[in-house]
Amino acid sequence: MSSTNHHLNLFPPLIQVGQAEQFIQSGKTLSSAQSPLNQSYAVFPSARTDVSSIKASDVEEQPIFFASSETSPSSERRLFIGDTSIIFAALQNLTNTAQSRGQEWLHDQETHNVIRKLTLDYVNFTRECWIHTSQTSVQSQGSSQFSGDHYRSLYTCLALFAVLYVPEYGYEDAPVGDDLMEWLNVHFIEPSTEEGDHLSGLDRPWEDETFWPYLVRVTLRGLSKAATFFLATLSTHPSDNLRRLAQQLSPLLQSQPRLQSFEAERDFAYASHRWKDKVKALRIELDSVSESDRHDGIENWWDRLSDIVGILEGRSEVIRRVCEDLGADWREISVSWGVFADARLRRQDLPEVVSQVLDDMPQDPTNLEDMVHAALFSGDPTKALSHAAQLDPWLAAHMADLMQALSLIEKDANEDSGLNIRDFHVLGYAQYLHADPALWRITVAYMFSCGETGVRSADEVLLHVPLKLRFVGSITHGQGEQNGGDNLKSGDLAGVVKDINATCYEYQREEVRRTICRIAAQTFVQEKEYGLALSYSSSAEDWPGLGRVVDRVLQEYITAGPEQFTRYVAGIAPSLQALRMQSSAQGIFIHRLMFAVRYAEFHQRLGNQDLQDAAWDLVSMFQDGLAPKSWWAVLLCDSQQLLQHDVTLLFPYASACILLQHLEEVIARTDQGSGDEYLRVLISKLGSGGTTEVLHALQGVRLALAKYFARCTMIGTGGKQIMERKFIAAV
Repeated sequence: MSSTNHHLNLFPPLIQVGQAEQFIQSGKTLSSAQSPLNQSYAVFPSARTDVSSIKASDVEEQPIFFASSETSPSSERRLFIGDTSIIFAALQNLTNTAQSRGQEWLHDQETHNVIRKLTLDYVNFTRECWIHTSQTSVQSQGSSQFSGDHYRSLYTCLALFAVLYVPEYGYEDAPVGDDLMEWLNVHFIEPSTEEGDHLSGLDRPWEDETFWPYLVRVTLRGLSKAATFFLATLSTHPSDNLRRLAQQLSPLLQSQPRLQSFEAERDFAYASHRWKDKVKALRIELDSVSESDRHDGIENWWDRLSDIVGILEGRSEVIRRVCEDLGADWREISVSWGVFADARLRRQDLPEVVSQVLDDMPQDPTNLEDMVHAALFSGDPTKALSHAAQLDPWLAAHMADLMQALSLIEKDANEDSGLNIRDFHVLGYAQYLHADPALWRITVAYMFSCGETGVRSADEVLLHVPLKLRFVGSITHGQGEQNGGDNLKSGDLAGVVKDINATCYEYQREEVRRTICRIAAQTFVQEKEYGLALSYSSSAEDWPGLGRVVDRVLQEYITAGPEQFTRYVAGIAPSLQALRMQSSAQGIFIHRLMFAVRYAEFHQRLGNQDLQDAAWDLVSMFQDGLAPKSWWAVLLCDSQQLLQHDVTLLFPYASACILLQHLEEVIARTDQGSGDEYLRVLISKLGSGGTTEVLHALQGVRLALAKYFARCTMIGTGGKQIMERKFIAAV
């Protein structure tokens, strides 16, 4: 199934092109039911009449089509999904190990470092995908499923999650301001490089209207190099006070203490306190400037410089006002607070600050990226996941997986859904993946990690992916539509079924594996790959199914003749020895397979003019009880040409008696009304005339036997003895 704008395409089509009117006239309509888990639908034809008026005898089986309105992942999206699924698998191995070692093992340093490394792997993959998608041509971007900006949003969200919730081990309670400022500067660049280039090319940059906003912004962002560079340009400013103050401000900006530069937080706090004292001293000097020297004729430089010093002082009202004037948002205010207003702000205290900021400058409810950021800043992982699921189910699934490993969300299941928060989002993502049948391996890997509900969902995926569509994953995009899914190579099908079996072994889904083998066997029968069909029936321990495969091979003798029949048997003969050694195999079906192999050998010898051995094969099938009664008449008719061989007598007298004995039983039982049991196959082989023609043919066999016995009387017993042949064969 695929989705295109306002309609769903079903494959194979439920209504053929040009047959819609006939479908309507039949009194039927199309009905659908949406899955409660995702955007998939069950589509089926149904009667337009009142259901209550339909009698049970009128109900007929109808096909059910499963369709999804989800857009299947495109090529670049599929690559992203596959790469990140490797990280997901690594985290699953880690959490599975924790189940055996105890949950406390998840919180030791070594394990925390692994989780942090995997989190950063996610961050790096989203970054690479953002860069790659952004660098593609305009034409390619138009055909891309997701824009570069979409992957940039995933990148910013995951990077923020890493900063706030997966810091380096031992830094969980450390001040967070510097880390958040680094995140802000990496993902939301302000001011722009172009603004700096423009100002640096001016002889008197302070005369440009963008100079002071630029200088305030780089100070607010902690970009000390840019700030000191432009403060240095003020060395030629006509105001002596501004030149002097700018010269004193530069070393303050360069010397602001950073947590990473100290081994102990106590040392950082002491250095910050001393640095604040220097800022206060600068404030005193700034305030001493007379009112008449605070304006240079173009700009009130004193107000601008006062804002910069106010930021360094950590005055919250200045930071808020400056951010509003610069068009900054709640993120910049919150981050600046942790750098300037409270340099020792910790992760657990950040939500309180952010709550106050959001009261005055709320997040954008139409921007899902902004909503995810706000929830993460506010210390609400569950709400962050809710917004992330709307932004991209991939983001919600992988953040939820990390959050549960870090004990950030509840592990208890919801009473209504039976799922906990993590499993809910991972299953939602898996259902999204299920829109692309080629991603079934990845789909079930996510599902199998979601408890009993996920296991049941994964079982259904494995059982219901159409085998004839499974090969799509190994060909280039678009070939599936061109081929129509009909020209399926058995090697492709067998290879994928083998992969599915391997998946079942990996997750210990033996019953599912056997069911899939039964389905595969039926498919191979349709493709006339009887050897593979037999192999999969055996693997499923489906002995009645194995018997049906053998029956289909025997049917080939009737419909296609002995030559084609012999070739088909050559494909199933190698399985015979293994099946005879398999203790669970049911003898009646193995017996039927042995007959097919022996009967094919008979026709092969007959074709090679190895008539003596062919005669032995024929009689031994009767003597060993291999031949089913329904085939006796066929074998007896086969014996006629051997009985009429002029050169030599091919049957010993005793062997001819065996043939006569079986012939008499067939005729006698037919006279008693059991003809269908004995004549069914021969009637089908002859194709016309029914019982009368078959009995006429058997009368021909009787006549041939009578003449044969007459020749035996005249010449002797003739032919090799059956027991002698058995002895030789055993040797």
